[in-house]
Amino acid sequence: MKDREQDNMSKKALIRKSMIERQGEAKVVRKIILIIVMAFILVAGIIGIGGYLYVKSALEPLDPDNKKTKEVEIPIGSGVSSISTILEDEGIIKNGRIFKYYIKLKNESGFQAGTYKLSPSMELDEVLSSIKSGKVMKEAALKITIPEGKQLSQIATIIADKTNQKSEDVLDKLDDEKFVKSLQKKHPKLLTDAIFNEKIIHPLEGYLFPATYSFYETTTPLETIVSDMLSQTEKVLAGYQSEMKEKKYSPHILLTFASLIEEEATVNVDRNKISSVFHNRLEANMPLQTDPTVLYAKGKHQKKVYYKDLEVESPYNTYKNKGLTPGPIANAGDTSIEAALHPDKTKYYYFLATSSGKVLFSVSLDEHNKKKAQHITSDK
Repeated sequence: MKDREQDNMSKKALIRKSMIERQGEAKVVRKIILIIVMAFILVAGIIGIGGYLYVKSALEPLDPDNKKTKEVEIPIGSGVSSISTILEDEGIIKNGRIFKYYIKLKNESGFQAGTYKLSPSMELDEVLSSIKSGKVMKEAALKITIPEGKQLSQIATIIADKTNQKSEDVLDKLDDEKFVKSLQKKHPKLLTDAIFNEKIIHPLEGYLFPATYSFYETTTPLETIVSDMLSQTEKVLAGYQSEMKEKKYSPHILLTFASLIEEEATVNVDRNKISSVFHNRLEANMPLQTDPTVLYAKGKHQKKVYYKDLEVESPYNTYKNKGLTPGPIANAGDTSIEAALHPDKTKYYYFLATSSGKVLFSVSLDEHNKKKAQHITSDK
């Protein structure tokens, strides 16, 4: 009995010892955790202060004492990122990335292309004000604005009106093979031989990027005007090279696809969904059946497409021909180009636009026809 009592006492002693040791270990672990947490808070505080000081410094003038101005060119079509990079590279601001976030934080927009006189001593708001005001060193002698969705015949009219020419003469020049080939030599990667396909109506259709172009000579040759527009298209497409390579899209295919979206879209939010419908139809080997291609094939503008119009014989008629059209049917903007490359993931195969401009999407033909009966008056 005594031996058993001694054994029990020894076991209890061991248990107490083990508990004391575990309590000691727990205290040590708590101390280590507390030290780590304190260290983390300290480091975070240092980083936070450092980050604040870094941003604060980046928002200050690059060199307050250097009031010497220099010429800085903001190219046509420059976005916030490219403007920020240009200003940093030209030694006007300290940090292009911080400047970009500063612009977005203030919700600034409306920057204008041109050559500006800027200095490293300018406050960021002064720089913003300058490139928003459009007060450039030299006023443009000629400004041409090409809206999104315009076709080459309409662009020819816009150019003609600005340059005191006849629209038919400008269009004839734009379609002239010798003239187009001279442009092809300047822009060989953009203007491939695909534009000379015998099925194509206008070789330069869809290649003249929508933007406002400024020219500083009183008489600017048509070749210069068109070449500037092609250069802008090249700059825009340069930002999508990885996506184009991944999808195996040539400039011609991408601009063609984007033009179909451009002509169908009523608002920006619909473009990626419309793109998804086109992608889904192509994958299912279905004709695209998009009305703007019929109108382009007819070569006329009309508010509505009737059933009889769908019978027009043309490689551009996507009711009679599967796949994309031989070439673009209009000039697409950046939003439509983006949508062509990044369609929403949907199961839609149909869409229709209501009289109010709202676009309705459907998965099945039955669902589409029901919506059509509800919102569209049938015409024959």
